[in-house]
Amino acid sequence: MEALFQKGLHAYKNKDYFLAHDHWEELWSDYYLEDRLFVQALIQMAVSFVHLENGNLKGARSLMNKSLTKLKEYGGIQRGIRTDILVKKLEAIREHYNLIDNSGKFNWDMIPALI
Repeated sequence: MEALFQKGLHAYKNKDYFLAHDHWEELWSDYYLEDRLFVQALIQMAVSFVHLENGNLKGARSLMNKSLTKLKEYGGIQRGIRTDILVKKLEAIREHYNLIDNSGKFNWDMIPALI
């Protein structure tokens, strides 16, 4: 289980959001996890970025909202990730999503590191 999570982190760090989603979704769907909603939130965050890459700003917005709703249920450090910092950075991205009218205007430098 941990290997799948780490593969997802590695893909995410390499900006391969689809592959990150793939690894985390396999973990989420194949195993019982106590932090199931946290992993699902990471999947939704990654897919939000996949939608952006594909020009689907509406889908990106929708999945970011779903991700944030779940992430806010967690505090402190979860799987080595500072959830409070991640939530703040994703809230800034959500605000940015609402200010742009197409995904080509997204500032990719806003993508948070998962630390």
